[in-house]
Amino acid sequence: MGYFSKFVGVCAAVTLLSVTVVGAEEKDPLKPRVAPDQMADAKAMKNPVASTPESIAKGKALYEGKGTCFNCHGKEGKGDGPAGAILNPSPRNFTNCKFHKKRKDGELFWVIKNGSPGTGMVSLVPAAITEEEAWTIINYERSFCKGGDE
Repeated sequence: MGYFSKFVGVCAAVTLLSVTVVGAEEKDPLKPRVAPDQMADAKAMKNPVASTPESIAKGKALYEGKGTCFNCHGKEGKGDGPAGAILNPSPRNFTNCKFHKKRKDGELFWVIKNGSPGTGMVSLVPAAITEEEAWTIINYERSFCKGGDE
């Protein structure tokens, strides 16, 4: 399946999930999205892609391209992308440093791979991106937190 058809499929899934929802602020930005019975395994997963300037740049390219993350999370990671405007709850705001301090990379990976029930977040692995690309995107998502306690 080509890139375009994967992109169309992901967009269609987001659209279907969002038909019955209207944009609203995220109710609890620190709430975990991993299934409780899988949380220990998710937390134990380690990112195999080292966070380097190169991997962060590659993650940015994936986030803004093949991964289509920016459509919901916005180019600046604030959860304000054009497709995210119709979602309830709104997409994660990756500039929230409290979120990054609370969540492990494995939890973020689990959500990218499995989606997040009750939200517009759909599974992106393997439909749109590979597992390695997901880990690379996580490195970039982490860069949205600039070290504050926002």
